[in-house]
Amino acid sequence: MTKFLDFFKVTPQYLIPKHFLSELMHRFMQIRVKWIKNATIKALTKIYGINISEAADENIENYEHFNAFFTRALKEDARPIDANPNAWCSPVDGLISQSHHIHQNTLTQAKGHEYTLEALVGGDIEYAKTFQNGDAMVIYLSPKDYHRIHMPSDGKLLSMTYVPGDLFAVNPATVRNVEGLFARNERLVLRFENEHGPFCLIMVGAIFVGSMETVFAGKITPDYQPTLSHWDYSEQNLNFAKGDEIGRFNMGSTVVLLTPENHLPELGKITPNTPIQMGQHLADYPNTQSNEMN
Repeated sequence: MTKFLDFFKVTPQYLIPKHFLSELMHRFMQIRVKWIKNATIKALTKIYGINISEAADENIENYEHFNAFFTRALKEDARPIDANPNAWCSPVDGLISQSHHIHQNTLTQAKGHEYTLEALVGGDIEYAKTFQNGDAMVIYLSPKDYHRIHMPSDGKLLSMTYVPGDLFAVNPATVRNVEGLFARNERLVLRFENEHGPFCLIMVGAIFVGSMETVFAGKITPDYQPTLSHWDYSEQNLNFAKGDEIGRFNMGSTVVLLTPENHLPELGKITPNTPIQMGQHLADYPNTQSNEMN
């Protein structure tokens, strides 16, 4: 039965104009006509079970359009940040759909589906080598989740690469059936480093994700570009603390985390399908590595 349902969920995605529909969604989410945006917010809040009581502003009429509501700020105490300086916190609300060790340069998307580090990071073979035999995690954000993205750890931003691609959905059915999904969809590859070494956070786009944006470069999509774009921040000293906001999604999407071999092995050992909220404890650096830094 699952395969039968997956077929009807996934097959139409190969046929529909995903970028065009996502562009229309982005425009719709910017509508400022009060009765339209208020009715939309009320309807989708009910459909997806969005917890409006967590929002810094609970009055939906105060949001200028649906996108402003969807990327709403939360109350200051809604997402406490894990206080352990030797640990990562979750960068987003969502469901941990994959958590595993990277075998050489191969990541596991789902049973029977694998993809490579080189493909995921946009073809940069040398950078991909950084994470060979490391650890990876995938966190899926559904429409009900808080959609701002935060730092999992203290870190300095080195660069960002926009990788053009498709816009398949990133729900479980599509993950099970579309080969190399996370290396196939458009994405932003954010490269960081801290005292423990390099790490990577990847924002993966999806159909109806009206836009992806960062606090340091603004809105990246749309427009959807046909070629790679690269921003070098290595000389700008863009340092972020654990829990700092770094970007936003519209609608649901996915974040992929990568760490080098033995840097954060707990990242690849979390039980799949574990729900998590931004700021909650995610993984500890090994004590031996922590001691070496002291």
